[in-house]
Amino acid sequence: MQKLKFGFVFLFVVSISFGQPQVIDKVIGIVGKYPILLSDLQNSMLEREKQDVNLSKCKAFEMLVFQKLLVAQADRDSVTVTDAEVDHELDQRMTYYIQQFGSAEKLEEFYGKRTNVIKDELRGDIQEQLIAQKMQGKITGDVKLTPAEVRKFYNSIPQDSLPLINSEVELQQIVKKPTFSAEAKLAAKEQLEEYRARVVKGEKMTTLARLYSEDPGSAKEGGFYGNVARGVMDPAFESAAFRLKQGEISNVFETAYGYHFIELVQRKGELLDLRHILVVPKMSNEDFYLSKLFLDSIYSNIKEGKITFEDAAKKYSDDAETKQNGGLMINRNTASTKFDNEDLSQTDPNLIVTLNAMQIGDISKPMQYMSPVDGKPGFRLLKLKNRIDPHKTNLKDDYQKLALLANSDYNKKQVKEWIKARSKITYIKLDPEYSCTFENQWTISN
Repeated sequence: MQKLKFGFVFLFVVSISFGQPQVIDKVIGIVGKYPILLSDLQNSMLEREKQDVNLSKCKAFEMLVFQKLLVAQADRDSVTVTDAEVDHELDQRMTYYIQQFGSAEKLEEFYGKRTNVIKDELRGDIQEQLIAQKMQGKITGDVKLTPAEVRKFYNSIPQDSLPLINSEVELQQIVKKPTFSAEAKLAAKEQLEEYRARVVKGEKMTTLARLYSEDPGSAKEGGFYGNVARGVMDPAFESAAFRLKQGEISNVFETAYGYHFIELVQRKGELLDLRHILVVPKMSNEDFYLSKLFLDSIYSNIKEGKITFEDAAKKYSDDAETKQNGGLMINRNTASTKFDNEDLSQTDPNLIVTLNAMQIGDISKPMQYMSPVDGKPGFRLLKLKNRIDPHKTNLKDDYQKLALLANSDYNKKQVKEWIKARSKITYIKLDPEYSCTFENQWTISN
């Protein structure tokens, strides 16, 4: 992800400082009724260090002042977030932290606290950050500049200041994901039917979930998910959950992740508290390599001229995002079809070596890869559609990048004007010891 300056995109950081040596804390700023603590500033800088982001004390302090100003304005405008939104963000953050430590057990061991306690301590910070994020969205809006405005932005950049674009490629893919054998699916379903029968007979579902559920996001919590809203979970999961009555246990059903059954703990309007147990069918090496053999045959058919790559992608690819477009891949960072070496290394470090040996129009043999959507392994064929040599930014080749830059520049100006106006009518008091030369124009109360 590109490192963007403050004002282009407001970046939110939650620091897990539990268990770290603490200095005596103090208030170093007040915005409206919201204090900024010295520990907030220290934690923000520490977290950025971990992310290899060079953040000065002044920059970190200004970001905190901005966040508090957003929250203060959100109070006036009645901008809020739901418990479901906070819970969703909490789950994402906890998943990230668990991945960083390697397991939930290692996270708990390091901080000396259970994951549910850590989540409780993070909740207030995350709620405030989401409110600030939503408030900033109101300031900048969902503006998309017209081609004429993008052109005007491009022409405003001095020619000798235009950035150099590194070599880029455009890629097409045909993806084949392994399928579970009928025997493996039956075994998983029968195992789950046994667990369900034990719950129906009176055993605690929380205990069985901790022992047997293969859902890493909920097993440690006894299979519990709180404040589940529509549109968040797998469609088949939601369909089963929202049909249940309080205390009812669903039948065993299948989703893209495996087999489940659910117990509805509580319904709160359109939000559900529930427990579930997941069992994933076990994939054999034979199941896995059958997908490779299938792509081997597709590769041969393409090379022999029996079918085009584009038609094969539409007919056979398991990737819903690219199959209808001839397999053409989209860069998630830029929303364009072009990938530079940094983008490729994030996707798969081995791609660069493979592509360097290919000419435009070449097709690779089946390559193993990990799906960025569900993290599951599979195989794919890649076609090098185009290679763009290094060049200075121009409208013809780099319109998408320029549109993103133009929108960011527009949003930055909107934020600057908003800060200038709102800081004049909001009480802002900062500790002189932490006075800075800020990037934006603030009005500080005396």
